[in-house]
Amino acid sequence: MRAPSFRLGLLICILSIPVFFANGCSTDASKTKVLASVAEVSPAAAGGATIEIKPNSPADTVRAFYTALREKKFREAIFLTNLRPAIEGMTDAELKEFEGEFNAIAKHVPKEIQINGEIVSGSTATVTARLPTEDLDKQEIQQIKLRKNGDVWVILTVDESAEKRIREEGKNYFLTLRIETHHDEAREMLDRVAKAQMAFAATNQGNYGDVEALINAQFLPDDIRSSESTGYRYSVTVTPDKKRYSASAVPAVYGKTGKRSFAIELDERGQPHLVGRDDGAAKTK
Repeated sequence: MRAPSFRLGLLICILSIPVFFANGCSTDASKTKVLASVAEVSPAAAGGATIEIKPNSPADTVRAFYTALREKKFREAIFLTNLRPAIEGMTDAELKEFEGEFNAIAKHVPKEIQINGEIVSGSTATVTARLPTEDLDKQEIQQIKLRKNGDVWVILTVDESAEKRIREEGKNYFLTLRIETHHDEAREMLDRVAKAQMAFAATNQGNYGDVEALINAQFLPDDIRSSESTGYRYSVTVTPDKKRYSASAVPAVYGKTGKRSFAIELDERGQPHLVGRDDGAAKTK
């Protein structure tokens, strides 16, 4: 089973699963309650670890992060990463808006994280641990990079350019990233529709199919029926003679799940073309 896309989606690289399950995508942190509580666990009691984990060490920070994430203490978990500026200004209600994406990641965090290596070089460190891959049914040894800010280790989940953007956008970062991700996913889904229609027509005497026909023929995924995974509502319309079709993608909630509408339009030769426009909240009514 593969991870949902934003999907941190969380984080959304959303908030996408590489953000939390691997070394960061292309904060000034402070000690959190979860870090302090984990630090009190003796090395011998640390489940899954194959090395001695010292309190407040890079490995301890990694363990604390996954502990908080698994326990759905999302603010505490993110405070241990350089994503911190993205949530520092968020109220609990605002953070809850992303709970779906966070939960999608948290449920796949193993009960015990096997940490088997730690290399410290000045103010940087690398911790190796066995973690789920993008294919959530598998695990492999992965590297997690950290940086020391003052006397605290911070997990580097994003690169320098993204970190700069996060500092500039603050709490708007996740919302912007979610919308950008949903735009990409909407375009990708409509591209799949166009390819599905070509394959369907090739085996149905040149006739196109509606959404249900394309799904039943296994040319499209089930989640095109819902806006839950991509934040968009999709529609496919076939002419009565089934020789032409159109398709569209509209934000489920304009300004929150997307800001652009997309459509597939056929030219005179029947070739599909993807068009996009920002036509505001009217499209979601």
